[in-house]
Amino acid sequence: MALTYPLTTVSTRSQVNKTGSRISQVEAFKKVLQEEGPKGLYSGIHSAIFGIAITQYVYYYWYELVKAGFQKGIAAGRALTIVENMLTGAIAGAATATLTNPIWVINTRQVVKKDTLDEDGKPVLKKQTTIQTALKILREEGPGGFFQGILPALILVINPVIQFTVFERLKAWMLKRKPALGGIDFFLLGAISKLAATSITYPYIVVKSRMQLKQTGDASQRYNSVVDGLKKIISAEGVKGLYKGIEAKLVQSVLASAFTFAFKEELFGSAVWLLVLLGLRDKQIAA
Repeated sequence: MALTYPLTTVSTRSQVNKTGSRISQVEAFKKVLQEEGPKGLYSGIHSAIFGIAITQYVYYYWYELVKAGFQKGIAAGRALTIVENMLTGAIAGAATATLTNPIWVINTRQVVKKDTLDEDGKPVLKKQTTIQTALKILREEGPGGFFQGILPALILVINPVIQFTVFERLKAWMLKRKPALGGIDFFLLGAISKLAATSITYPYIVVKSRMQLKQTGDASQRYNSVVDGLKKIISAEGVKGLYKGIEAKLVQSVLASAFTFAFKEELFGSAVWLLVLLGLRDKQIAA
């Protein structure tokens, strides 16, 4: 997390930059260092750590919960079909996106250090804690402010669906060629599957980051919907505007996902244990 977070900072700031110019991620990295120092690369890291912990656990919890529901209705010993796996991932992703969106709205504003999309000047260097940021959103925008960008976030449910589908297909292909997979195998599987998912869905990530900021009062600049946001970005910045910051995002996402999949058995195990403890999953199915 600490190693890849500067990539998240650089990528997110590039995503919300509405100017037509597109600088390299190396230049963006240097700019943050020059204007804010090393601490600038870790803006919002506390809310991010909390958010990642909650997001991962909520996702695996819902994934196992929905998967257990499917398994109760199918013949013993039959594995879930591709469609059932995709539906399981979609339901888990939608639940996770809805429950954790407030955390990521707070984090996005801390990372970019501005509240609204039309603040195109230098980042405001006054640092606000997670609580201070949350209270400001609540005071100025009400509870609805915590759900800015929820629509693109829900659309991005397809990201883990693509990721898990690619992961499972590659895993099955590898198991035909070797009896057991190790940590390095899961690392590579996680990296490749996340690379595919992020590359396909990146334009929606850009729209989500921009919509998580307080929308401008200028109707011509306001994103009224996901489609409206995509159209306005293409109109003002060209197609390349949909891919601002993708270089850093790909590196960060691939590394983070690879490590997650390398340890996913432990994450799944703890989620299953909790479901059994709560009586939401049978011990036999968990085994």
